[in-house]
Amino acid sequence: MSFPISYEIIYSKRKSVAIQIRPDGQVIVRAPYGCPRSFINSFIHQKADWIVKHSAENKQRCEKQVQLKKDRPTLSDAQRKRYIETARSIFTQKAAYYARLIGVTYGRISIREQKTRWGSCSSRGTLSFNYRLIYGPAGPLDYVVVHELCHLTHMNHSKDFWDMVERIMPDYRIYKQWLREHGQELTLTTHLKKQGIPIRLS
Repeated sequence: MSFPISYEIIYSKRKSVAIQIRPDGQVIVRAPYGCPRSFINSFIHQKADWIVKHSAENKQRCEKQVQLKKDRPTLSDAQRKRYIETARSIFTQKAAYYARLIGVTYGRISIREQKTRWGSCSSRGTLSFNYRLIYGPAGPLDYVVVHELCHLTHMNHSKDFWDMVERIMPDYRIYKQWLREHGQELTLTTHLKKQGIPIRLS
């Protein structure tokens, strides 16, 4: 009789057994050298409910990301430039407004196109923002601006940093969580669909 949960074992110089679930739902067991297979099977049995739940969630998330990539229209250089310039105008206004509230000054603003990172702040005061934020609600975009501006005072994620963010934006946790749950949906395709605009860019 085959084991109910399929998994791969990776042995290494570690002291305990751990379970890793890859984005495609594959289960990886990391175990110390010499760990008995019977012990690993017993460990898997104990964690079966957790494994099934998270494997399904990861697989579903992976399939959704693949579909989003398939649906994503290709922008021409002119179209990409237009969206980036729109984003630059929005972020310039937002940064100026919140910088006055916080009482900080910054250098230049850089607009980028990244998959996961929403913003950054350099030690020289350069603020970088992901233009895809303009496809979503105003709250998450404002949160990212406030987050990076607060880094001009606290170049870390200490309690003082988060206290400063909260003073300016008491509901920041809502927007932070929104980005975690919906950030992957910030694509041109989703943006156009929500506005009922036919997706014809080529």
